[in-house]
Amino acid sequence: MNLHELIERDPERAGGVAVFTGTLIPVAVLFEFLNDDQTMETFLDQFPAVSRDQARGVLGASRDLLLTLQKNLKS
Repeated sequence: MNLHELIERDPERAGGVAVFTGTLIPVAVLFEFLNDDQTMETFLDQFPAVSRDQARGVLGASRDLLLTLQKNLKS
């Protein structure tokens, strides 16, 4: 899945924050859960509208973006 399939952002929905596609669940909530030492399982249990593939895809895309930024900073 590419990022556009995983995340949507619409000023008319959810105040324009990035949400998991097909839901009103902000992507930031996943990062808050993980930052608070909660597991992805806990997140998925509490937000069943988000699929495991969506959550893993967002984490993977975030990792790739950060690695690209890191590489560009070194150049």
